[in-house]
Amino acid sequence: TAPTPPPPAPQPLAGRVVVLDPGHQLGNGRFPAEVDRLVDAGGFDKACNTTGTSTDDGYPEATFTWQVAVEVRRRLRALGARVVMTRDDNSASEWGPCIDERGRIGNPGEPGPTADVRISLHADGNRSSTAHGFHVIRPGERSGWTDDVVTPSQRLAVALRDALVRAGFAPSTYLGEDGIDVRTDLGTLNHSDVPVVMAELGNMRDAGDAAVMESDAGRRRYARAVVTAVRTFLGA
Repeated sequence: TAPTPPPPAPQPLAGRVVVLDPGHQLGNGRFPAEVDRLVDAGGFDKACNTTGTSTDDGYPEATFTWQVAVEVRRRLRALGARVVMTRDDNSASEWGPCIDERGRIGNPGEPGPTADVRISLHADGNRSSTAHGFHVIRPGERSGWTDDVVTPSQRLAVALRDALVRAGFAPSTYLGEDGIDVRTDLGTLNHSDVPVVMAELGNMRDAGDAAVMESDAGRRRYARAVVTAVRTFLGA
């Protein structure tokens, strides 16, 4: 008789749930009334969303974040994780969802699985000639809102910052300290009841950052770093 094959190796992220939040939506600019509507951003009002930025030759932030998120999702699924995206596509005929909804998806008590971690993917549009590099934003202390996630989110921010540096990306020259910024005014972070960070993966108005973002190889580098950070944070 043939020998019994060995059991398959356990998947390191089996049973884990990751929420990926690709910033904006390609069609946001076509729906100003909906996107400008005020929503609760954590005890104060803020616009539902924004249009995002783009590179100088018109590559949209919404498309960049979507393409990176899709690659991150593919890699996380291969490791056994369940991945929840805050939007289902990158469509010029759609808008949203709003920042409050993005921050609640995956929270305990919300529809769908409860997440172990949430990562919001963005890119910046700073027009200063010296502004380049990434920064990772973690939630600051906001009583009644972020108290439960500040400490683990700080660990997540460090894990993502370190993974991006190891992948060859330079920390921001213009925001944060050693690649990490702390904010209390972002609804996506304030509404999260699971560990959360927002990654501004680079400055789309910087020619060097833009060239990396617009390349398949560059987006794969970003995706590998995000997956590395998730594994580090979850101990997998």
